[in-house]
Amino acid sequence: MTDSHEKQNVGEDIVTPWEVESASEKGVDYDKLINNFGSKRIDEALLERIAKVTKKPVHHMLRRGIFFSHRDLETILDLHEKKQPFFLYTGRGPSSEAMHMGHLIPFIFTKWLQDTFDVPLVIQMTDDEKFLWKDMTIDEANRLAHENAKDIIACGFDMDKTFIFSDVEYISQSAEFYKNICRIQKLVTFNQAKGIFGFTDSDSIGKISFPAIQAAPSFSSSFPQIFGDKTNIPCLIPCAIDQDPYFRMTRDAAPRLNYIKPALIHSTFFPALQGAQSKMSASDPTSSIFLTDSDDEIKTKINKYAYSGGGATEEEHRAKGGNCEVDVSYQYLTFFLEDDQRLKELEKGYTEGTILTGELKRELTKVLQKIVGDHRTRRAAVTDEVVNQYMMSRKLKFDY
Repeated sequence: MTDSHEKQNVGEDIVTPWEVESASEKGVDYDKLINNFGSKRIDEALLERIAKVTKKPVHHMLRRGIFFSHRDLETILDLHEKKQPFFLYTGRGPSSEAMHMGHLIPFIFTKWLQDTFDVPLVIQMTDDEKFLWKDMTIDEANRLAHENAKDIIACGFDMDKTFIFSDVEYISQSAEFYKNICRIQKLVTFNQAKGIFGFTDSDSIGKISFPAIQAAPSFSSSFPQIFGDKTNIPCLIPCAIDQDPYFRMTRDAAPRLNYIKPALIHSTFFPALQGAQSKMSASDPTSSIFLTDSDDEIKTKINKYAYSGGGATEEEHRAKGGNCEVDVSYQYLTFFLEDDQRLKELEKGYTEGTILTGELKRELTKVLQKIVGDHRTRRAAVTDEVVNQYMMSRKLKFDY
């Protein structure tokens, strides 16, 4: 069976690597998305297996279904049980100076994966992609890659096991990376790229050829300085599900290159403050909480903009209760409040009407002020020299 499912619209939802639009205030219909993309839901049995294999509690983002879908995750667990190697690959498109809370999610989870499985990690900064899609110079995109790397490093990745690279820089340093890009480009026709990504005749040839660049880090042979001559070390990619089309293409190409298909673990989408039907935008400071926001800004934004699932009046709310499925403060707490018991109390109280929207907002403000405050402190310690160390092409430390 092929991994390429060409249709992108799910019901009335639109999900592509560049655009996500929900037809419902509850957000994207993920069951339809799984069905449409041909991935598998992470069920209770798989969660139990992860806990058993790692001998650790599963991450709260897994328990709560934030990372909800996968391709071949069982294969990665089989490898780990047999003490056989794999590596992690994730990325970031550096489109703005300041990253927001939604951008942090894959990195928080990837850090947990790295710590739990004790494996090497490569992080691709797609400065070339942002140059092709956005109105910015290639030098500005490259500068933003280095700035965003500071936020990623502040998440606490182990320098000895982590390589962060800019496409613009690494392509010129690594013949093996570029060879893999060329091999993938040769295998995928324009027709297939149109079907998977929705390209049109007016798209630049840069955009059309770019997916091969995002595909190439899935293969260990793209990193000879890390893996030596081990060209078939499997890869696990944690990412938001809108990035899946890239890796459906990659998984189709892999066997034809005699490479192993990358495994994936997908997250849901992080809603804008104004609700699941609004768009989160780096150019709209009111659409999200940014990692540069002060405590006061966080408090003001949550109080002023966070979409409420509560009643129109306090009386109505106490009588009928609130709707956690659409309430943004509650949704954000599912991502960032680690205490399961407290989250359950808030959900119960809000649904029954004993807890008001204001209390949820206060709880979220407290949680995010701590996360962003701690992040700000760690980021301040990340110098350009530290960034250069993470981005230096080098051997990483691991037992393979």
